[in-house]
Amino acid sequence: MDHHGRTYSIKGERAMSQGFIAQYAAKAAAHTEGVCSLNTGIVTSIKGAIGLEHEGHGVRVVFRGDDSDDVIITVYIDVRFGYVMPEVAWSVQERVKKDVERYTGLNVDAVNVHVMRVLEDKTKGESRGAEKAVGDVTEEVRQ
Repeated sequence: MDHHGRTYSIKGERAMSQGFIAQYAAKAAAHTEGVCSLNTGIVTSIKGAIGLEHEGHGVRVVFRGDDSDDVIITVYIDVRFGYVMPEVAWSVQERVKKDVERYTGLNVDAVNVHVMRVLEDKTKGESRGAEKAVGDVTEEVRQ
C-alpha cells in the first residue's frame, strides 16, 4: 500500500490519500464563518492551467511518519472583510481538527492557518470590486 496515509483499525488495514483528507479539511474550513474562500495560490493555478491536478485546493496535509496516523494540516484562507482574523483562524483550526478526526479517525496534531488575503463581501455591491488589498483595508480603518 501507499505510505501516504496507512492506518490500522480493528477492522483491518485501510489507506487514505492526502487528497481525501484535504477534501474534508477544505470543506470544514470553507464552511467556517468569516472565511470567504480557500486560497489556492499561484502554484495550483499554474498546475491547473497546464492540466495537472493538484490535491486539496488551499489545503496541505502531511503525515508525521510512514505508518503514523498523525497528520499536520495547513490551510490557506481568504478572510471576509470585517471579521477578526485571529478569531476566524481559531474557528478554522477547531472545525478542521474536529471534522477530520471525526470522519477519518486520524489524529490531527496541528492545524496551521495562513490568512492570505482580506476580501470584501461581494453582496455589498460597492463600486471598487470584490477584492481589496490588506493595505487598502488598513488605510480605510485609519480614516
